[in-house]
Amino acid sequence: MTDPTAAAHPVRTEQRGNVLLITLDRPEARNAVNAEVAQGLEAAVDLLEDTDDLWAGVLTGTGPVFCAGADLKAISAGGAAALTTQRGNFAGFVRRQRTKPVIAALQGDALAGGCEIAIASDLIVAEEHVHLGIPEVKRSLLAVAGALANLPRLAGEKVALEMALTGEKLPARRLYEIGLVNRIVPTGQAVTEAVALAEVICRHAPLAVRASRKIILEGRAMTEDERWNLGYAEMARLAQTDDFREGPLAFVEKRAPNWKGR
Repeated sequence: MTDPTAAAHPVRTEQRGNVLLITLDRPEARNAVNAEVAQGLEAAVDLLEDTDDLWAGVLTGTGPVFCAGADLKAISAGGAAALTTQRGNFAGFVRRQRTKPVIAALQGDALAGGCEIAIASDLIVAEEHVHLGIPEVKRSLLAVAGALANLPRLAGEKVALEMALTGEKLPARRLYEIGLVNRIVPTGQAVTEAVALAEVICRHAPLAVRASRKIILEGRAMTEDERWNLGYAEMARLAQTDDFREGPLAFVEKRAPNWKGR
């Protein structure tokens, strides 16, 4: 399934089996986020969330840069508000509530808001030459689309401070070593690897995948007992589904499970 309006829009979508490939396609502006990108990315997430046979997403960009962040021309023209949406905040994505996993496939550098889009994804696959950075202080701006709030937890306080105070970008390989990036791949392989990773996820029971994601992400602010209880509650809900019955039955019958997502 390919979006019929893709050629005219800076965000393209393509269905590959149970995976939705979402591509930022504004290479002449280094995939910088303007109003159309924000609206298009939010619409792409809506498509992922609302389509029953889509179970995971991959988000990438065209050209040499994944995303350079906010379109500074739009900001200087007084259009900063249009770079956010009510549900998704910056780029229609960084605070968007989702149930399905999205993998960022970094074929180029992820800078400023582009870094924040990447870390708002569930997993990150980066090519070996890629850097991530939040250079906002160089323009008297703040990385308030998720980096300052989340990088201390995701990368550690010292690394977050280095990135925020120097404004310098760090190699994806260093960020892989501390756990911010999931996989480093050769140049030209980010999308291929990210789609393959998404396909591995899609081989498993989709409701169980979503529940596992929910327990981990929603459990961030919970006590240990609350996390245990959330897990029990999600397991009780899962036990009422067709897929819960299908998993053990497929094992007994020595066949691949036929997941329905219900």
